[in-house]
Amino acid sequence: MTSSRIVYSTDVGERCPNCQRPVRDCVCKKGTPGKTASDGVVRVSRETAGRKGKGVTVIAGLGLPPDQLAALATELKKKCGSGGAVDNGRIEIQGDHRDKLVQELTTRGFKAKRAGG
Repeated sequence: MTSSRIVYSTDVGERCPNCQRPVRDCVCKKGTPGKTASDGVVRVSRETAGRKGKGVTVIAGLGLPPDQLAALATELKKKCGSGGAVDNGRIEIQGDHRDKLVQELTTRGFKAKRAGG
């Protein structure tokens, strides 16, 4: 009984849903579910969905490796004075800190813009 679908693996980490390769070695075209299309703009938005009305500021589109993303998240959380997490390549910071974060990311050399309402 052979199956090409991997059920569980600890050796590689996250896999692309299309080609089943490690995300860092994905060969899918841009725009497919396995790859995130990035236009080089970091978007800072606010979300409340699934959080019982509590808002978080979401930073998406950074395109950094996981270790650098975690380090940046730590620095931004300290700058805002609140908690947060890194989830699926996005930084989530508790509370509404969009203006402060756009300014900080621009200072750090990212092309950042406020997204959403």
